Amino acid sequence: MTSMFRLLAAPALAASLASPALAASQEVETEKVKISVETVASGLEHPWALAFLPDGNFLVTERPGRLRIVTSKGEVKKPIAGVPEVDARNQGGLLDVALDPDFEENRLVYLTYAEKGEGGTNGTAVARGHLTESMSPQLRNVEVIFRQTPKKDSTLHFGSRLVFDNEGHLFVALGERSRVGMREESQKLDSHLGKVVRIWPDGTVPEDNPFVGAEDALPEIWSYGHRNQQGAALHPETGKLWTNEHGPRGGDEINIPEAGKNYGWPIVSYGTEYSGAPIDEGKSTAPGMEEPIHHWTPSIGVSGMAFYASDAIPEWQGSLFVGGLARPSLRRLTLDGQKVTAEETLLEDLGARIRDVRQGPDGALYLLTDDENGKLLRIVKAE
Repeated sequence: MTSMFRLLAAPALAASLASPALAASQEVETEKVKISVETVASGLEHPWALAFLPDGNFLVTERPGRLRIVTSKGEVKKPIAGVPEVDARNQGGLLDVALDPDFEENRLVYLTYAEKGEGGTNGTAVARGHLTESMSPQLRNVEVIFRQTPKKDSTLHFGSRLVFDNEGHLFVALGERSRVGMREESQKLDSHLGKVVRIWPDGTVPEDNPFVGAEDALPEIWSYGHRNQQGAALHPETGKLWTNEHGPRGGDEINIPEAGKNYGWPIVSYGTEYSGAPIDEGKSTAPGMEEPIHHWTPSIGVSGMAFYASDAIPEWQGSLFVGGLARPSLRRLTLDGQKVTAEETLLEDLGARIRDVRQGPDGALYLLTDDENGKLLRIVKAE
């Protein structure tokens, strides 16, 4: 199966994105390079995620429940029909979007969203559908391929991000629904709350998942002990999944989830309760629980995450970018293998909550700002 990284690097797609018509731009000095921050489109209502279409346009989700095409010229098209009904209360709604690795052949689009249940409950679900090629595109033959169980009466901590690996597995990074009595399920293997799950694109379970055949364990689970994961990306060289997750009051984390491993929440954390009380026994580490490779206190409110692997901005090659919501900014992390060696804070002057971060096939870095009048931004090296 064609890898997502190779698909997004296709020369034809890169050329089609090379010169979008932009509404505005500003130059910014950074530690390594002067950049230009350009507005591709505005008028998006709380956009959550974007994907790059082969024709040079973008697919963008809006949390209230709309999926739109934004053209390379910045035109925001009308909502695409066929999107599943979402529960758009508070943090819920339409969330991540990803193209199938073989999208150019099958035109399959994957969505995560808050799905309604009985009695006011809900949970994160993953659906896929066929995006038609027409003047008024639709999602057809939509099917739910994964449902987080159990559903809960909460409007918080849905996660969620979708990442295909180079073997065609689909990772889904999930939240633990936040409330006391729910978050403890992050440690339970008969619950999807607070987990990374790994499935095939049709929702079936890979036979080599770590808990396949284990008694009282859900076979989709890849790793556990997570809080609210809102960023995920595949390392372009190692092929490993990296995720980030919100801490409580402090303790936002970056992890490299490995099969069957426990990442500690809510037993250990580098943060505290919002009241200031300690989490559990106030421990940040414990035997049998994996430590994050990086953490933030105070919290920045981590969100979208992307590795930069293009020579379009050579000064940024090998960097990891993370969006900030609570502290509106873009963070650039310098890496030495799996170790973070330095951090640079970018775009604080924009005052914009950065919801999604993606490297485009043209080598630009694309951002979505989380606002009632959200924007799609493009970052390139200033001439």
